[in-house]
Amino acid sequence: MQLFFRQVGTGRPLIILHGLFGSCDNWLTISKVIADQGFSVYAVDQRNHGRSPHADTHSYPELADDLHEFIQQQGLEKPILMGHSMGGKTVMQYAMQYPDAFSHLVVVDIAPRSYRVHHAEILAGLKAIPLATLQSRSEADQLLRGYEPSASVRQFLLKNLYRNDDGTFAWRINLPVIDANIEIIGHDLVNQRTVSEPTLFMRGEKSGYVRDKDLPTIQHLFPNSTVDTIEGASHWVQAEQPQAFVQSLVTFLQ
Repeated sequence: MQLFFRQVGTGRPLIILHGLFGSCDNWLTISKVIADQGFSVYAVDQRNHGRSPHADTHSYPELADDLHEFIQQQGLEKPILMGHSMGGKTVMQYAMQYPDAFSHLVVVDIAPRSYRVHHAEILAGLKAIPLATLQSRSEADQLLRGYEPSASVRQFLLKNLYRNDDGTFAWRINLPVIDANIEIIGHDLVNQRTVSEPTLFMRGEKSGYVRDKDLPTIQHLFPNSTVDTIEGASHWVQAEQPQAFVQSLVTFLQ
């Protein structure tokens, strides 16, 4: 699969994978900040997201294989792998499937465990938007408001909306496949092994995604890991506390 990506900077290769409903465009600003620290940053759209190809399936082993193919296509030697949420699960799964094929892992606000489906309302809201007759983004936002009260979350979700050449709206995300595979997206890692490479887990102080009771599992699977709690941040650590996020990342990598 030929994944879409944006690259900035020169230096040690660092790959960023976004979370569910996201894209590499969400990481443009912070990618430039990271690149200024001496890294060649590759922000990648995962399958069924952004400008990357759509597929009929969406599992972590497949996402890890997509990442491996991307690394080979770009000729990258043991890159640093960073992923947020779903992207964090992808880089952890990659570590299980491709030992010794990377230098460091950075996992942002996700744990190596299964999660209950909690995006049902968002999916219902996205499916309720009538693309064929939709006139504007503001109309889509008004419809989505009945399913998602947060204006910032709605803005994030509606970044996936674009106009076709004929003027009609369409989704960049593969909404039917994501909807059909939402339980799989919450699944645990498969073919688990102990990962000895240096790993940083970043979690938001206000987020419930990485709990204290997850720490023994993290330490068991990733014995060479540290956990950094970012004060004042919830799940969107990099957006809510960008300076602390970059400082934690650079300190770990140095």
